[in-house]
Amino acid sequence: MEGIASLKLKFSPFSSVLSTFTNGSSSFPSNPSLLPMRTPSSSSTTKFLRIYALTSNDIKVGTNLEVDGAPWRVLEFLHVKPGKGAAFVRTKLKNYVTGNTVEKTFRAGSSIDEANVVKETKQFSYKDGSQYVFMDLNTFEESRLSESDLADKTKFLKEGMDCNLLFWNGKVIDVDLPITVKLTVVDVDPGLKGDTAQGGSKPATLDTGAVVNVPLFVNIGEEIMVDTRTGQYMSRA
Repeated sequence: MEGIASLKLKFSPFSSVLSTFTNGSSSFPSNPSLLPMRTPSSSSTTKFLRIYALTSNDIKVGTNLEVDGAPWRVLEFLHVKPGKGAAFVRTKLKNYVTGNTVEKTFRAGSSIDEANVVKETKQFSYKDGSQYVFMDLNTFEESRLSESDLADKTKFLKEGMDCNLLFWNGKVIDVDLPITVKLTVVDVDPGLKGDTAQGGSKPATLDTGAVVNVPLFVNIGEEIMVDTRTGQYMSRA
């Protein structure tokens, strides 16, 4: 009898926990799609593993998809419900790696793979030969990109500029510059009196090497705001 009592005492904590989920006084988590997962690199923090599936109905502009083993970004989408036949989603996708754009159609409600694209803010520190060096100001870890990686974005890069680097499978696949940057005019034809009202434009070379069209009244030494997405003059700084 004493041994039986000892066994009851050992398992009583488990019994009390089990009873809290069976007598109605408590319940299991209401959101089972998020499961805590402790990582060995940080024993004091708890991360959550997302296990729900993405479907074509979740597609929107900016969604990152993995198609045929490559990462793509949704540029445009349209949900189509024809009078006859099944509904579908028509999309325009851009390949992060090659820069190519394609149109692709998904059946409504079909399962799709979401590309695990991670965005990290890093500062453009300096240029080392043909490489552009970006630094994480928290860890001081460097990421080096070539001119071909950045393409025409090099025209607007200035030292000390914060940029968003996009990583996929541990590799940088794209760089997002600030939408607007302040640059200095280093070469331009001089403005003439009355140019403000004429509404014309002229090419100007900026301190990063970029050439943009500016109003006739802009002169050498002036700072201007430029849209990095279009390369167009916006205003005086």
